[in-house]
Amino acid sequence: MNNQKQQKPTLTGQRFKTRKRDEKERFDPTQFQESIVQGLNQTGTDLEAVAKFLDASGGKLDYRRYAETLFDILVAGGMLAPGGTLSDDMTRTDFCLFTAQEDLETMQAYAQVFNKLIRRYKYLEKGFEEEIKKLLLFLKGFTESERNKLAMLTGILLANGNISASILNSLFNENLVKEGVSAAFAVKLFKSWINEKDINSVAASLRKVGMDNRLMELFPANKRSCEHFSKYFTDAGLKELSDFARNQQSIGARKELQKELQEQMARDDPQKEVRPLSHVVCEMKKANLSEQAMIGIIWTSVMSCVEWNKKEELVTEQAIKHLKQYSLLLKAFTSQGLSELSLLLKIQEYCYDNIHFMKAFQKIVVLLYKADVLSEEAILKWYSDNAEEESESDEEETD
Repeated sequence: MNNQKQQKPTLTGQRFKTRKRDEKERFDPTQFQESIVQGLNQTGTDLEAVAKFLDASGGKLDYRRYAETLFDILVAGGMLAPGGTLSDDMTRTDFCLFTAQEDLETMQAYAQVFNKLIRRYKYLEKGFEEEIKKLLLFLKGFTESERNKLAMLTGILLANGNISASILNSLFNENLVKEGVSAAFAVKLFKSWINEKDINSVAASLRKVGMDNRLMELFPANKRSCEHFSKYFTDAGLKELSDFARNQQSIGARKELQKELQEQMARDDPQKEVRPLSHVVCEMKKANLSEQAMIGIIWTSVMSCVEWNKKEELVTEQAIKHLKQYSLLLKAFTSQGLSELSLLLKIQEYCYDNIHFMKAFQKIVVLLYKADVLSEEAILKWYSDNAEEESESDEEETD
């Protein structure tokens, strides 16, 4: 028998040296700021030299990690504390947007610096947009001149597609709106945007992000009207923006009114009057709609509130029966010759666009004539205009 004690197994291992690449680098924006500020102070006011410095520094400094610090410095000269004040205990630079000259040409030059930087380092795109959103929320912490420069720069960047119009959401902040900061900022922003491109560029960008109907929100609730908006921006030299907002308001009102009419027509007993006429007239005036626009809305609503038969021989009978029920409503909004012509054109378009209604057109016109919705003069005018168009078309084909 073996009297020797059996050696117990022990856990042993080798201590590995942590690889440098696996060590988590400490977040130190102060050191990053020192490097950027030092470089900017050396380049001075030469923005071409600034652009070159930023391009070269991206290879040595961690722009991805310190994007917010980088953009704070380029805009305000140093890191921003909550609210928009500069942090006191850090080195700053005087070569930044906020210390630049307050004119459009200088702001265009600064926009080029940001544009070059983001084209070179594409990953900064999202961080830059977030920075602009943050700066807009900090507007009260900046001087009027600083706000003006930021507004002009933002307008130029928006015009050139460097940032999305969704950043304007920040301007709807309740405190900024209440104190009139948002509206004043918007004036400078839209002026530089339209100067760089045109109102069509503004309209397209706003529609893309669903903000074309939100411009009224730049004002407090008690001043949120077409009249106030129009006067404010027209007086500021932005009549085209005022006209755009008014047009958007009108489109929105039309859609809302049409939806309301369609819903009620679908709910109500068709034998009863759809809505007190006084209410519909009131809604028309409230939305600032002409009678011609209103008759188009009513026609569309009337024809949308029923499921039509797919058989051509049955749909005409169905249409006549349906339209009889709404003849009084149609008559109330065809008091003018132009309104009658508008309705005739709507009927014509509808019958041409819906193949099952091709043979119903004539009978619909006769019905509305007998119900005093359409006059003989309007029908003859419509007929002569169509005959003239067909004659011109035939002549062109012969040529």
